[in-house]
Amino acid sequence: MDEAAIKSRLPAPIAHRLQAVRISGGTVSLVVDAHGLDEGARQALDRAAKEALRGMEGITETRVALVADRAAPEHDAPAANAPAPAAERRSATIQPPPPGVPPIIAVGSGKGGVGKSTLTANLAVALKRAGRRVGVVDADIYGPSIPKIFATEDARPESEGAKLIPVTGAAGIPALSMGHLVEADRAIAWRGPMIGKAMAQLIDAHWGDAEMLLIDLPPGTGDVQLTMLQRFRPAGAVIVSTPQDLALMDAKRAAQLFEVAGVPLVGLVENMAGYECPHCHEVSDPFGRGGVEAAAAGMQVPFLGRIPLALEIREGGDAGNPTAAGEGPQAEAFRDVAAKLSDWLTRHKVV
Repeated sequence: MDEAAIKSRLPAPIAHRLQAVRISGGTVSLVVDAHGLDEGARQALDRAAKEALRGMEGITETRVALVADRAAPEHDAPAANAPAPAAERRSATIQPPPPGVPPIIAVGSGKGGVGKSTLTANLAVALKRAGRRVGVVDADIYGPSIPKIFATEDARPESEGAKLIPVTGAAGIPALSMGHLVEADRAIAWRGPMIGKAMAQLIDAHWGDAEMLLIDLPPGTGDVQLTMLQRFRPAGAVIVSTPQDLALMDAKRAAQLFEVAGVPLVGLVENMAGYECPHCHEVSDPFGRGGVEAAAAGMQVPFLGRIPLALEIREGGDAGNPTAAGEGPQAEAFRDVAAKLSDWLTRHKVV
């Protein structure tokens, strides 16, 4: 056990605020800057730090000291054109969306291939069928999927002033994606600042009468997630994962990111849970079952439901006809999750 190993276990939002690590026997003390965080966010940060180090060899106790930087004395004041102090920059990571941007629900997970895009698109369709006015942003800059699922691969958004006008996708849902701005087979090799600018352009658009946005996030806890938290703070976050342990480990890290930033977790969704053989109709669980529900219980957040591993869902996405637009058990599964999300939005007076 050493300082480098401890730092490598901490989620990015905590590592970003970490000021010092002190090791005394089996006790590890973390000094963390809590400048700009309210009490709920501070408690979430404390829990996330302790959870990250739980079970690490050699550690018997983790202590978290939350501190706030004091204002610098006048004679140490920086020049007018100098960069803001680190604590000030960190305190700017939680901001409400700018005027004109509807409330945001982020759909994320720490791992790729677990069905974030499929869930986002079908949730949008199910919410639309339930009477909600919803828009979709595909924030997976490197691997956009929403244009395919919404059958808008050849659509190009127009602009008004400096803002984009979303294209109309499946079920009449407005959507924007990097896939609407570049050729379908073009590789995007951008560094962080360019990614942040691209995501901001997709979100800060002309959304018309949309009352909320669903944002399909890329895997992990990188530039897109941090830029979103800094400039477009979500009203809530939905975490999706398959049931197996490897996916759940990453999903928990994604959940910690939102908790540390003070973004409420709407709940967890278990995807690819249960496959019905089209011949014998026997149901099997190639990815396991119940892992996400158990994780939600352990995290004390709602479990929003299961989406089956079904050929119809894959075919609907490939054909640009999301399953939730039709009928049947698969569509019903998406509608059940959407109903719980809609209820959460109402109870928390988001929309």
